[in-house]
Amino acid sequence: MTAGGRAGRGGGLLDAIAASVRTTVARRRERVPIDVLARAASCSEPEGRRFREAIGRSGRVNIIAECKRRSPARGVLAQCYEPAEIAKSYERHGAAAISVLTEPTFFDGDLAHLEAVGRATSLPVLRKDFIVDDYQLLEARAAGADAILLIVALLDPVSLMQLAGRAAELGLAAIVEVHSSRELAEARDAGADIIGVNSRDLRTLAVDLSVCESLAREAPPGALLVAESGIRSRDDIDRLAGLGYHAFLIGERLMTAADPGSALSRLLEAPDDGGRVPERGEA
Repeated sequence: MTAGGRAGRGGGLLDAIAASVRTTVARRRERVPIDVLARAASCSEPEGRRFREAIGRSGRVNIIAECKRRSPARGVLAQCYEPAEIAKSYERHGAAAISVLTEPTFFDGDLAHLEAVGRATSLPVLRKDFIVDDYQLLEARAAGADAILLIVALLDPVSLMQLAGRAAELGLAAIVEVHSSRELAEARDAGADIIGVNSRDLRTLAVDLSVCESLAREAPPGALLVAESGIRSRDDIDRLAGLGYHAFLIGERLMTAADPGSALSRLLEAPDDGGRVPERGEA
């Protein structure tokens, strides 16, 4: 099943990425037929529940630390990019989970990076990509992912619901990513239990952390909230935790550091109040 897109609702970079992804998926489907991929996927045992538990733990800062070589906004982030070694360092320095960018054209990603990270760490692993086809869900499972990302701006409501349902059937957790009130309503209607609020507008690449602040008030009860993009400091994390966020997906802030693992450790260092983490919803 190829998901339907949002004709006229995307725009700019997001449309370009979506077109590239569909071409890439079509080529991979020719090389590896879906029935062959399905057999490979059946040999893996994703732990979507463990991913959800890892990012929802209370009393600590849950960071999904990202392995990403390049971004359209910043260009090359790491000249020497060894995802498995970075992931091992993240685990040593206290990450709750690992995110791996697998999109090749705009982010220099590869499914092989995901496989390497899965072998290198005991933490749950997220495949971060632009999912438009259930073929990609099988790829994620076969490569060892425990979770995937579904971007509401990329999918029509029916496709979002279908892909979320298929991910659940495969044992994959799904972060459903939103950037507006309308998208948040669609995520809720699709039954999302993990909602990622991206402060970056994927159409323009502009970052506005106030998006995370405003959408926290509209989140459905019981959903885990993940803040994405624009998080630069422990103060940002504590402010968002006080608004109800359970986890924080951080990539560029870590990948642009000389030592990503040490940069993660600094974000996790106890603040001056003795290490107290704000309670969810405590502004």
